[in-house]
Amino acid sequence: MQTDIDPRTLIGRKAFDRDGTKIGTVDEVYLDDATGEPEWAAVRTGLFSRDVFVPLEPSEIVGDTLRVPYERALIKDAPDFGVGRHLSPEQELQLYHHYGLDVSG
Repeated sequence: MQTDIDPRTLIGRKAFDRDGTKIGTVDEVYLDDATGEPEWAAVRTGLFSRDVFVPLEPSEIVGDTLRVPYERALIKDAPDFGVGRHLSPEQELQLYHHYGLDVSG
């Protein structure tokens, strides 16, 4: 994903999975503690649903939407940590493992 984008501009964007199916709307953006770069987006999945965390690194902005390169079922099954709080290193590690991402960086 672009690293020069203002994370505040992500909030409110519609998010779609790899097949173009709507996941929800970006509710919050979480920054990496070390770099200050946007790392995770919390996406509100529906009126009576919850926020799910999606990684911003393999995702991309397409027009006015966020395209997440994972299928909707995997995204919906992401660990639920709630929003509005800092993600601990352990929680981030669980998310990295959930999405099959390299944690060496």
